[in-house]
Amino acid sequence: MPAAADSLLLKFRSKDSRFGVTRDTVKALASELDTTETQVVHMALRKLATELLPAYEADDGPLTTAQLAVVRKKAKAAMPKGKVLGTQSLF
Repeated sequence: MPAAADSLLLKFRSKDSRFGVTRDTVKALASELDTTETQVVHMALRKLATELLPAYEADDGPLTTAQLAVVRKKAKAAMPKGKVLGTQSLF
């Protein structure tokens, strides 16, 4: 049996709204998806998490002037040298 910390009590709304749904709506979704009501709730929470939570850790913010100078110096050294033989444009 799962521990109490691993469960969640879900109270349904009396009518569907932006912030909740009725039990009938969850039952209809479960029937349409041919799955359980619990699985419907998990699917909905996964979709919400994907939309709202960041997909990666936050970085350290913008580069400092010194870091930017190092990147520019390394990039300049890696750029091709010589005469441009030709160019094309789509526009």
